[in-house]
Amino acid sequence: MTSAYTDSEDEGVFPFLWKSLVGLWIDAGSRFENAKNNGTAHFLEHMAFKGTQKRSQTDLELEVENMGAHLNAYTSREQTVYYAKSFSKDSQEVLKKKLPSHSSLEAFIEVLSGTLPIDLRREEMAIRELGKINSYSNPAIDILSDILQNSTLGEQEIERERGVILREMQEVETNLQEVVFDHLHAVAYQGTPLGRTILGPTENIMTINRNDLLEYIGNHYKGPRIVLAGAGGVDHDELVKTAQQYFETCRFTGSEVRVRDDTMPLAHVAIAVEGCGWTNPDNIALMVANTLIGSWDRSFGAGANMASQLASQSASMNLCHSFQSFNTCYTDTGLWGMYFVCAREQVEGMMTAVQREWMRLCRRKISPVELERAKRLLKTNMLLQLDGSTPACEDIGRQMLCYGRRIPFSEIEARIDAVDTRVLKSVCTKYLYDKCPAVAAVGPVEALPIYSRLRSEMYSLQV
Repeated sequence: MTSAYTDSEDEGVFPFLWKSLVGLWIDAGSRFENAKNNGTAHFLEHMAFKGTQKRSQTDLELEVENMGAHLNAYTSREQTVYYAKSFSKDSQEVLKKKLPSHSSLEAFIEVLSGTLPIDLRREEMAIRELGKINSYSNPAIDILSDILQNSTLGEQEIERERGVILREMQEVETNLQEVVFDHLHAVAYQGTPLGRTILGPTENIMTINRNDLLEYIGNHYKGPRIVLAGAGGVDHDELVKTAQQYFETCRFTGSEVRVRDDTMPLAHVAIAVEGCGWTNPDNIALMVANTLIGSWDRSFGAGANMASQLASQSASMNLCHSFQSFNTCYTDTGLWGMYFVCAREQVEGMMTAVQREWMRLCRRKISPVELERAKRLLKTNMLLQLDGSTPACEDIGRQMLCYGRRIPFSEIEARIDAVDTRVLKSVCTKYLYDKCPAVAAVGPVEALPIYSRLRSEMYSLQV
């Protein structure tokens, strides 16, 4: 029997933790929206903790506070996450009212609505086993289950959160890095859902109603797209490994968007090529290349002696205030590129330095010493990112949704070690050389070269 959701735990990375984190990772984000309902997934996140049929908002807040727990949620382009962090000792308390061992898929995913009758005949539904949560389950699961199944979605709360989201949109507009990356997605994936913002346009936020929220839940909160993940002091009986996702194919478009504003002191620029999805074997080599180029900021204090050649050039030649190489992965595509902030007179020079560094990756000009340093740094960074129950649980949820299994670090380490200069050149040539980039720029960007020149720099050096 296929499980209605995927259940995973982590007892090996941090078995000694005194706290536990459990959460629901759902394959539902802005990528699954259309122009009419863009922003609905994020709106649902805001409605998560506004009261259920069993607990008012005040009761919910008091119960969580008395447990010493923390509830939170977030929305990305591909996932919506609801999670709770609490003391591990609470993980060993028997729930007064356990989750049913079996239920219909629709009953389980009746997130936030509470409208289905509880006496639906199982033989008329696609019965799915919810899995054994264990008699010693985390009390936070009871709260999360209540929130997902019984939230009231009251009209007053919807109107209140509408104003909150509109204010959040105003705050996001002041974060230039977020603005640039939203523009980058818009030009790279234009005409596809992945190009839309997470918050959605203002006109949608003004009109989203309860029926829209319920329709999104019914269409997208499906059992095979739900992962129940736990980290720290969490004990689960079974691991259910099946997690299939069905995604609309996205089309990458090499293009640009420029928002020129000469009143701004600094230019914010992002350039990217199409990378690969999480499960693509090339992703590890792209991660190594991303780490090799690295990041730099004037506040680091380091200068021309840094190992990263681009960082050394940036410091010695005063090319920029900061730069950050990135490798953003989705299920079947990705963005691999560079984001930098610089003075208006340095825009052209910094862009040239970035593209020349990219071509260096394609020419096998990376020394074995550089490569080994990047590989060691990548492994260190990946371990540091798992420092705590929250990032560990997030990693479990993401991996179960993306890979259908939890990949042990030893396997990841072996795959990183397998990347040599030949593999690095081959993969970088495949994704970088003679590819059309997507470019987004905000601020005093008059000196940014025209797109045709940026395109020509992607093959200006012979491989």
